Amino acid sequence: MEVKVKRIARKDAYTIGKMYVNGEYVCDTLEDKDRGLTSNMSVAQICGVKIKGETAIPTGRYLVDMKTVSPRFGGRAQYQFCKGRLPRLCNTPGYQGVLIHCGNTAKDTEGCILVGENKERGKVLNSKATFNRLYLRLAIADKRGEQIWITIE
Repeated sequence: MEVKVKRIARKDAYTIGKMYVNGEYVCDTLEDKDRGLTSNMSVAQICGVKIKGETAIPTGRYLVDMKTVSPRFGGRAQYQFCKGRLPRLCNTPGYQGVLIHCGNTAKDTEGCILVGENKERGKVLNSKATFNRLYLRLAIADKRGEQIWITIE
């Protein structure tokens, strides 16, 4: 399965994107500020630019793990349906524990990707319902043994 996040609005405090699954638009995304990081940069270069909790992950292509329980979110009620196993991006240089999850503003991201509907400036709405729909698609692919890749551009 191929997931793509196309960043379309780079603002001072947040980044809005469009998410596609196998070429089909599925939702909007919200990330921290895009500071021009790429996966081709060294970890030292990335860490020299990155502001912890305020910087979007580097552009690039990452494998998505669907089997790891999130230590931070695993016990929260909205994630009990998936037993706390949130989609986790693997090998994001200079970052650890990058997830796709629910949230509404850049304060909820801390480097992760929030999903929802960008119907209000600087926010995504209906995040829980959007996450649930996206998770189902990813979980079905994972159960079939498909690798899930995400490209951030």
